[in-house]
Amino acid sequence: MTTVISVHSFRGGTGKSNTTANLAGQLAASGARVAVVDTDIQSPGIHVLFGFADDLDNTLNDYLWGKLPIKDAAHDVTSKIAATSTIAEGGALFLVPSSMKAGDIARVLREGYDVGTLNDGFRDLAKDLQLDYLLIDTHPGLNEETLLSITISDVLLLILRPDRQDFQGTAVTVDVARKLGVPELFLVVNMVPTNIDVDDLREQMTAAYGSETAAILPFSKQVVDNASGGLFSLVHPDHAWSEQFRRIAHHVTQ
Repeated sequence: MTTVISVHSFRGGTGKSNTTANLAGQLAASGARVAVVDTDIQSPGIHVLFGFADDLDNTLNDYLWGKLPIKDAAHDVTSKIAATSTIAEGGALFLVPSSMKAGDIARVLREGYDVGTLNDGFRDLAKDLQLDYLLIDTHPGLNEETLLSITISDVLLLILRPDRQDFQGTAVTVDVARKLGVPELFLVVNMVPTNIDVDDLREQMTAAYGSETAAILPFSKQVVDNASGGLFSLVHPDHAWSEQFRRIAHHVTQ
């Protein structure tokens, strides 16, 4: 049985894709079969974290337009994380990227795509790759694709910064998720200044949203400097930031 995890934020710039990639890496390193699907088709980017250039072929766009089955758009990136971390037996990681080609993005903006086809693709991918976990890197905000991802999720991770606009937007998303009956919902607060009282922030999150905070990710210059240079939590396992990702992995696997 595949556990579907959607990683979402109300606004862009929260570190959503970085969170998705690092969580996927942690799960695969523990011995799980994991796939990440980049459904942020209008502004894709998670592929960079796995060392891909922007001109890659065989993407989610190709599947949505009927050019190939979705399993053929799944790139095996296990070796990319194995180069920096020990992978437990059976662990594997696949990435279904969205196209960065200008023409493909323009076509999506102009024509859209069948969200039902996307749902079929999730199901086929889980079956074809015998996945333990399917992670969906969503488009920020609320739209038809996002609502589909939330609806089919077993776990929803909401990423936010300690910022008033993020707090307000997350409240809307939490309310929508509850109305859609998401089984598990966790918050991840990112880019938290080091002078903030973490225990107090966690209490604020619980009071505001009535949901558990899976992790509070401290702002780290080392993480910023890493930029898109790989999966930080695997390259630097002893860092406080990486420890928080092990907390997230623990929450979503219980």
